[in-house]
Amino acid sequence: MTDQTPAQAAQGAPVSINAQYIRDLSFENPNAPQIMAELREPPQIEVKVDVKVRALADNVFEVVLSVSASATVAGKNAFVVELEYGSVVTLAAELPQEHFGAILLIEIPRMLFPYARQIIGDATRDGGFPPLLLNPIDFAELYRQQQEAQQQAGPGNGAALA
Repeated sequence: MTDQTPAQAAQGAPVSINAQYIRDLSFENPNAPQIMAELREPPQIEVKVDVKVRALADNVFEVVLSVSASATVAGKNAFVVELEYGSVVTLAAELPQEHFGAILLIEIPRMLFPYARQIIGDATRDGGFPPLLLNPIDFAELYRQQQEAQQQAGPGNGAALA
C-alpha cells in the first residue's frame, strides 16, 4: 500500500495523460442504400494514419492521432470515415528533451490507438457495414519515416520535435 494519492503518484510519472477526446469524427455513406445490396464480398479498404503534436504550454502537448479509411465495392465508394482523436499530455520536467519526439509520436499514439480503433469500428458498424477493425500500427516505423522525410527536406523544413 502507498501513502500517495493518485495526483501525487501522477506527479512522479514521466508522462501524464490529462485528457482524451474526439476532436473530429465524420462518417459518410454516399451510396446507401444501394451499396448494401451490392455488398457480396469484402470491400477494398484504404487506411491512412498520421500523428500531429503541438505545444500548449511548457511540457504540455496536444497529440492528435488522425485516421481516415475509405472503402470501395465494385468501384463505388461504400464509406469514408475520418477521425481525429486527441490527447493532452504533460511530460515531466526532468525528462530529457531529446526523448520528447519518441514519446509524443510513438508512445502516446500507441496508447490512443485502441480507443481510435473502437470508435472507427463502431462508426462503420453503425453505418450498416461490418465493423472495420484496424490492424495495429507500427508508430515507431511511422516516426522513422517522418524523421527520414525531415532529413531529406533539409534544415528549416521539418517539425521542431525530433
